[in-house]
Amino acid sequence: MQRTVRRDRHGFRWEMRHNRSLYLMCVPGLLLLLAFAYLPMGGMYMAFTKYNVVDGIFGSPFVGLENFRYFFQGNPYAWNAIRNTLIINCWGLVLGTALPITLAIFMNEVKNGLFKKVSQSAMFFPYFLSWVVVGAILYGFLTSNFRIDRRSGELILTGANGVVNRLLMAVGGMPIRWYAEAKYWKAIIILLDVWKWAGYNSIIYMAAMAGFDGSLYEAATIDGASRMQQILYLTIPMLKPNVVVLTLMCIGRIFFGDMGMIWGVVGQNATVLDAVTVIDTYVYTSMRTMGFGFSTAIGLCQSVMGLILILLANALAKRINEGEGLF
Repeated sequence: MQRTVRRDRHGFRWEMRHNRSLYLMCVPGLLLLLAFAYLPMGGMYMAFTKYNVVDGIFGSPFVGLENFRYFFQGNPYAWNAIRNTLIINCWGLVLGTALPITLAIFMNEVKNGLFKKVSQSAMFFPYFLSWVVVGAILYGFLTSNFRIDRRSGELILTGANGVVNRLLMAVGGMPIRWYAEAKYWKAIIILLDVWKWAGYNSIIYMAAMAGFDGSLYEAATIDGASRMQQILYLTIPMLKPNVVVLTLMCIGRIFFGDMGMIWGVVGQNATVLDAVTVIDTYVYTSMRTMGFGFSTAIGLCQSVMGLILILLANALAKRINEGEGLF
């Protein structure tokens, strides 16, 4: 009799009867998740069709893997977009991890409360700027209005130049036509991305450091450890779980480019756009000619590759991090 009662208390009926109010509170969230995350998955069938509006998703002609084949075979623009996406995201991952950790550690060492608050606000401010605003600010820095006389080789100013070119001329250097030189723009995009997110990510690490056990630092001070030794042997190792989680989340999005960043900063400058175009901008431009089926196929590839990478990275993280990973 006792075994029957114990089994019933851990069964589905007992759980639903005694905790039904908690499950009812979850219903709205589950319905939203179903409506916006799972039901749209039926649209993935579009990736295997030559979609047209008249026939709809399931009535359009089935073309199998034709959309995927066009993307991966004999398409130099697609491979250029993949290469740019990986370069920008990989450098952004490395620098976007190192810089916020460095800022968080420095800010954690600051003792002046007013200076600390002002600095945190200044670091966090770029996060609220849209990429259109960032692009306008960057244009003010990189504007170039000059020409070189062909006969004499002299520099002739034709208008106001940006801050960077003014500094170059002030130290005796030559100004640069930034918006006509594609070779600089991968580095510019990477630095802008790191700059915009560094303050936000540093706040996350500072919140983690606020929960560290202060007695460990007191013991290290008594043992004669310097501040640098405490950072190297206490702060950074204790930040490792947070770094692992944030890094794994970034790896899952490594095949997704920030279309808003590219269009907001570069716009439709054909000279520069080819050097920084990512998969998402390529999808947007090709969707006009290739249709929704082709763009859906690329999006499906991005999701599958992201899933594979995050599974592999999580397994590797758990192996080298004593079983700790994202899941």
